[in-house]
Amino acid sequence: MPPDNSIASLLTQRRPLRSLEFFPPKDEAQLQMLHDAAAALKRIAPDFVSVTYGAGGTTRERTARAAELLRREFGYTVMPHLTCVGHSRAELHGIADRLHADGFRNIMTLRGDMPKGATEFQVAPDGLRYASELVGLLKARHPDFCLGVAGYPEKHPEALSLDADLENLKRKVDAGASFVTTQLFFDNTVYYRYVEKCRARGIHVPIVPGIMPVLSLKQIKRFTEMCGATLPKDLTTRLEVAAENTDVVEIIGIDWALTQIRGLLANGAPGYHLYIMNRAKSALALAAGLAA
Repeated sequence: MPPDNSIASLLTQRRPLRSLEFFPPKDEAQLQMLHDAAAALKRIAPDFVSVTYGAGGTTRERTARAAELLRREFGYTVMPHLTCVGHSRAELHGIADRLHADGFRNIMTLRGDMPKGATEFQVAPDGLRYASELVGLLKARHPDFCLGVAGYPEKHPEALSLDADLENLKRKVDAGASFVTTQLFFDNTVYYRYVEKCRARGIHVPIVPGIMPVLSLKQIKRFTEMCGATLPKDLTTRLEVAAENTDVVEIIGIDWALTQIRGLLANGAPGYHLYIMNRAKSALALAAGLAA
């Protein structure tokens, strides 16, 4: 297969991009779920998809297999995630070389979450502490890599302040990142203010909003607690009224996400990135709603 097009080149086309995030399957049942979702989602032709990387590099091989499946069997442009956690510089060079040799040209470049139970980030022997260092390492190794980095509209949970977090983001962009994908949020004004603050800091790369359609109140509360995002009171109230009726919860979640995406695109967002939890239903429903 020829090398993938860079996401940076897609972003220069000045049209809204649609991208989806998958996670690597843990077993055969999850592999089938991934396969079925990937097949169903071909009809909406996402511009690219990403594949996550577990805390501590725990899904390293499964991430690679899922990325290869999505690229070779389904023809997606795939952006694997890569983190600093648990890797030496030599190991990161090796991973970068394999990805490049296999035709991947886009990487979501992250520091990575700490392994479960850890209270402090531990740098691997001869490893890296910051995502900005990983961006620099990858660009030096293969200058044609297009690197995405994460942004936190409501501040990274470990950052001392939003200002400090923005300085970290600027270091990642200055090191060679081509675009930013945000953590999930549910109030578009949070995104607009974040973009304004980024521009004021001299961060001028595209900032792609990350959207997660709510499928479960319990699940979304867990996610928002982990990443520091806020659930609007109006959304929470609607979900609580729906209680355990999963069909109604999904309708509410998809409607909220559809309203968000329409507003974001109307206000000039470069596209949107969907956190879909390896399920096709919400992405297909949103695509249908946007086509209406």
